Amino acid sequence: MGGGMNMNNIMKQAQKMQKQMADMQEELANRTLEVSSGGGAVKVTVNGEKQLTSLEISPEVVDPDDVEMLQDLVLSAVNEAVRQMDEAVNSQMSKITGGMNLPGMF
Repeated sequence: MGGGMNMNNIMKQAQKMQKQMADMQEELANRTLEVSSGGGAVKVTVNGEKQLTSLEISPEVVDPDDVEMLQDLVLSAVNEAVRQMDEAVNSQMSKITGGMNLPGMF
């Protein structure tokens, strides 16, 4: 008989966690994060779904003789923005899951 009560509690906890995760996904979808590189020469914005939503390049760093530097600045800013958003998502997830590892959730 006690096993049935435990299963009910587990199901309630799972439903609560599922609702919290859905709420978090909605919140993250509306979140944006701006990161810059090269002292602000390149600015990128990503959303909670890790999509690049904005890219600003300062005209001073556009040098036709050094395209490679500009490419590096863009890559650096985008990678850092995605890394920081991953960190934010993981932080939010661990608050909901209590640190349980749920691979493939986000």
